[in-house]
This record gives sequence, C-alpha cells and structure tokens, in this order.
Amino acid sequence: MVHLLEPLRFSHGPILKNRFMLAPLTNQQSHEDGRLSDEEFRWLTLRAKGGFGLTMTCASHVQAIGKGFSGQLGIWSDNHIAGLQRLATEIKSHDSIAIVQLHHAGMRSPKEVIGGTPVCPSDNEETGARGLTRAEVEVLIDDFVEAAVRADKAGFDGVEIHGAHSYILCQFFSSEINHRDDEYSGSLSNRFRILFKIIAGIRKRCREDFVLGVRLSPERFGMKLSEVVDIAQRLMTEDEIDFLDMSLWDVFKEPEEKVYQGRTLMSYFTELHRHNARLGVAGKIRTPQEAEATLEAGVDWIMLGRAAMLQHDFPNRYKADPAFKAVEPPVTSQHLTQEGLSDKFQDYIRPRWPEFFVDEG
Repeated sequence: MVHLLEPLRFSHGPILKNRFMLAPLTNQQSHEDGRLSDEEFRWLTLRAKGGFGLTMTCASHVQAIGKGFSGQLGIWSDNHIAGLQRLATEIKSHDSIAIVQLHHAGMRSPKEVIGGTPVCPSDNEETGARGLTRAEVEVLIDDFVEAAVRADKAGFDGVEIHGAHSYILCQFFSSEINHRDDEYSGSLSNRFRILFKIIAGIRKRCREDFVLGVRLSPERFGMKLSEVVDIAQRLMTEDEIDFLDMSLWDVFKEPEEKVYQGRTLMSYFTELHRHNARLGVAGKIRTPQEAEATLEAGVDWIMLGRAAMLQHDFPNRYKADPAFKAVEPPVTSQHLTQEGLSDKFQDYIRPRWPEFFVDEG
C-alpha cells in the first residue's frame, strides 16, 4: 500500500518528497496589476515550509482580459517575473516543487474587473461575452505558452494548465457553451484541440525537465463524464503531461449523471491506464484519515485546499503523527491570520464559507 509520505517521481523535474499537494486557491491577495504581494508570498511559502511536497499558486491569468477576480496573481507580463522569481526561490528552498497554475477566466471575467467585454469561444448571451476570432484563439494558445515560458524563466519547476470549472478552456471543451464553426468546435477532439496545442507549445518552448500538469473537472459546466474520461485517457496515453489533477468537489461522491451512479466519481479515473502520468484528486479531503482513504482508493497523490487553509503544516504534522487531529472549522479570524490568510483573503472567503468563522460578535 502506498503511503502519503512516500516520494513520487514524475517524468520530468524533481521528485515529489511526499504525496501532499497544495490546491490552487483563489485568495485575492495580490496587486491589481498582477504583481505578487507580500500577503500572497506569505500564504504560499508557509505551506511549502509546512511540508507540502508541491506548492501551487492560485489561478494566474495569462492575459489581462482573462482576469477572473480582483487581486489575482498575474503571469501575462514580464513585469510579473521578478515577484514570481522571489516566490519560486522561497518555495523550492523548503524542498517543495513550485508550480504556477495557468488560467484565463473567459466569459467569467467580470466587466468591472477587466474594464471591457469578456471573451468566450463563441458569443454568450447570458454573460455578454463575445466570441473569439480564429486569430484570437491562436493568440490565446500562444499566451498560455508564453506564460509557461515566464514561469520557467522565474525558476518554477513547472505549470498546471487550468482546464476546469467553466473557465475559458473548459468553455471550449463544453458543447453547451462552444458554438464555433471551425476546427475548435464540434467533435470531442476539436473541442479539446486548444488544450493539446497548448501542451505541445509548452513542451517545445520550455526546458526539457519542466513539469506539466492539467486540471480537469469531470461534470457540471456542460461537461459529460464519458467525454472527460476519454480525454483523461488520451492525456495519459500520449505521455506529454506529468500529472492529471481531477477536481471532484468531493472525492467520495458519486457522479451526477444517473447512468454512472453506484460507484465513486473518482473510480472512473483510477481505473484508467496511466502510462507515465500521475493521477491526483481534490475535493473535501479534510483529515488524515480521509487523505489516507483517498490514496488507498488508487490515486498517486492528494490535494488539500480548505484543510491547508486551516493548517499550513498539515503534512509536517502528519509526518510527526499520522493520527493527529486536524483543525476543523469554525475558527477565529486570528487563527486564520496566523495561518497566513490576510484580511483580503478572509474577506473573500467569509461570505462564501461562513462556517469557517467563529461568531466573534
């Protein structure tokens, strides 16, 4: 049985010292021009210091027009490299693999945040987003690749391509959202063409030992489980990526599509042949026991989000005592401050996860 503290080798890059990855969490802590802030630096480097084998940034936008929220970390300009370099150096000093998540919000870019009309694979009446021209799609592909090149220059070990949660790549993948009439729409392979072009571009432009991962969500947002399973298998079969990150909301849940119920959503991916790719999952893994159960279900690594917010040194505590009692909400604002969540971060999560906070009134 694989243990959470066992190292894991990828096809490229350094060895993961344990099976703990930090989830890429929206936190709204950086500067509005996309430069790294001291608050975001502290939040991320505390997790590296706390023992996470891999520390991933929040979703970092590859185009100015792809900004999804206020205070988002950027990687669309060379002006961002200095801050990213500082971050990568500190993460790696704690023997944690440093990864940037590459992101573009597409139709989910608020007009008031980007100062203009958001974009989408095709015109979207609900959000008011306009469809990209074919030339703009090619620019988008290039900008994802250029962002990876910046991460490489900044000293990061690699990147993860964010293809989940109805952001722009997921919008291309979805037949409900993507109504283009060119080679980026229609069949499953056409809708995912943009992802495979980005992967090929990154492999061509970045150093040979650069780590490359992909995040997918297997349902909601117009995604069909059977299609995502097919693409997941293709991604792993082609051996161009190092890891596949499946965002499941709850790793123990059943699929939403009734025809696939009766077993966990996760199981549809653990049964795939991985070749040289590594498979991991995220979704309500909150305690050491849940982390162990998830790994025992057949994945190669697990990703912590809220548990990492509550306890920056979850992996180190597990190393010292696998039966340790994890911090559970509600907690005080002071506790979260000590754990590296600035006032901005707390203001962001308070209306979304009020159960996190003790009523201090």
